[in-house]
Amino acid sequence: MKASWITLLLPAVTARFVEPSEPDRVLLYPNGVPESPDAGQKYHIELAPGDTRWVTEDEKWELRRQGKRFFDITDHPELGALRARSSSNKKSVFPDKPTHQADVTPLLDSLSKTHMKDHLTTFTSFHTRYYKSEHGRKSSEWLLGRVRATIAEAGLKDRVSAEHFKHPWGQHSIIATIPGRTNATVVIGAHQDSINLWFPSVLAAPGADDDGSGTVTILEAFRVLLQSEAVRSGDHENTIEFHWYSAEEGGLLGSQAVFSAYERSGRDVKAMLQQDMTGFIAKTLDAGQPESVGVIVDYVDPNLTEFIKKVIVEYCTIPYVETKCGYACSDHASASKAGYPSAFVIESAFEYSDDYIHSTDDLIEHLSFDHMLQHARMTLAFAYELGLTDFAALESGKGGPDHSDSL
Repeated sequence: MKASWITLLLPAVTARFVEPSEPDRVLLYPNGVPESPDAGQKYHIELAPGDTRWVTEDEKWELRRQGKRFFDITDHPELGALRARSSSNKKSVFPDKPTHQADVTPLLDSLSKTHMKDHLTTFTSFHTRYYKSEHGRKSSEWLLGRVRATIAEAGLKDRVSAEHFKHPWGQHSIIATIPGRTNATVVIGAHQDSINLWFPSVLAAPGADDDGSGTVTILEAFRVLLQSEAVRSGDHENTIEFHWYSAEEGGLLGSQAVFSAYERSGRDVKAMLQQDMTGFIAKTLDAGQPESVGVIVDYVDPNLTEFIKKVIVEYCTIPYVETKCGYACSDHASASKAGYPSAFVIESAFEYSDDYIHSTDDLIEHLSFDHMLQHARMTLAFAYELGLTDFAALESGKGGPDHSDSL
């Protein structure tokens, strides 16, 4: 169906974020729609291990419209090279089962759907969170401010930090760090950018589910984790980090930059969990299937994934379902490529996930905050359980009989 530029731009104008001091009547592009500054530039992408090609930015978006996922390896072709050369790769080892129910279960009652909805309402009010846009830069600044306010409200500014991990395209990733007794690190991630795949630099992309839902889900888990006595006293074994990545939609650019830096510096990341889309359940219910947490089982660490299933069974009130999403499906793939055990959970079986994403219709009204609360429960429990795990004892075989070990 053909559509005029006016028809296409109307949703963008009505959905855009307006600064408090900005006049009401704003014409987005009074001199016509500008050509992308990157028109004609080539990017090196990897669609599968060893399957690479050079494409333009428009060709990247066409691949995404076809449902193809990829790494854009233009700036980080070396990601994973140190792992490939290393002869001392350790097998991933995790607890056989959750053991901190007495501490975690009371914390779950503090998780708030209201907080998530309020934060997502603001986050989706930006015209777009496209990583190369001014709106994307401003949304990242707002998010960093919200993370820092969460730390301040917990009274932990002297112990817990949140900083931008800077990128050349303008929208920066965010890393919040809760130092533990060791530098062994557990990472929980989501991506903050959004995109409209038809005209990324022009049309609105509220990104409520993709991945505004994951962004506010892990933010809420972070808020409640800071209330725990173990974290407040610094009496937890491992450093816990919460990451909000920029430019996932452009080919996992932000997470590649982060984990490339971690790989080069020898960071000891024991586990990484990605939350990308946590709120849409309509297709699952319409298909007569039970509401469930989708656990990705391809291109992930199998032992970490098994542990996550046990966390869901222990701490969520809905079951999990195994599902697949393919290569370079979300930011956990960057961690995996760098040699770190990673896993990915999503709102449903992949075939029932949200059809509204990457458009002007990815709106809050399509989401279930009850379902997002289940993801927040799992995230909080995951962070606490692994934050207090003695990985050195497990890896040395001194952690007792209740642990699992890679084949």
